[in-house]
Amino acid sequence: MKIRLVPAPPKPTPQEVQTNPEIVIVRPAILEITKRPLRILDFDCECRPLHWIGGDYVSRDLTAIAWAWVGEQSEPVVMLLGECTQPEMLTAFVAAYNQADLVTGHFIRGFDLPLINSALTEHQMPGLGKKMTHDTKIDLLKRSGLSSSQENLGGMLGLEHPKVHMDQTRWRAANRLTPEGLAFVKERVAGDVLQHIELRDRLMKLGYLGPPVMWKGNGDEDPTYTP
Repeated sequence: MKIRLVPAPPKPTPQEVQTNPEIVIVRPAILEITKRPLRILDFDCECRPLHWIGGDYVSRDLTAIAWAWVGEQSEPVVMLLGECTQPEMLTAFVAAYNQADLVTGHFIRGFDLPLINSALTEHQMPGLGKKMTHDTKIDLLKRSGLSSSQENLGGMLGLEHPKVHMDQTRWRAANRLTPEGLAFVKERVAGDVLQHIELRDRLMKLGYLGPPVMWKGNGDEDPTYTP
């Protein structure tokens, strides 16, 4: 919101009021402005390969979303395919997304946000609206010879929350939606959010992150061909 302050016109004299019936005296109003902290939504997604498209290129199927409000709650909300349907998962996330002033995560503009938009498209649901985003991979300062994965950044910075490791056996169980696999992916996706909240805070304090960027998600970005 922008407010422009201009000088008030001179107050008319009693004689001017009597001789000019068009003059209306308006009592001054008091404008109260309250500020609130930005609501920042930190989130992460997981997916599984669903079918072969060509070569080694496979489609992605959304299997889990976790999110938490930065500074507002301790434990992330986690929704998993196998415990709910994709439309239920998407509806709950979009409700939180729409309340956020800014969303943040690691490579969300390159992976998570397009993945969610794809799932919304498949279910013929409205796509995500434009939103300010802070991406701790894309908005990270320029570098060379240093991994920018969340796991490696977390290890380098000595973060309290570790990256939850998933080996092949765990991923196969998770992608098959077995009870054991769902427990693994729930720990993984929630752990990613908790670690990322700490990661973004540390990177900002170090001055390593650029400013937030508006994500539109409506085809304005540079096109990249995919089969």
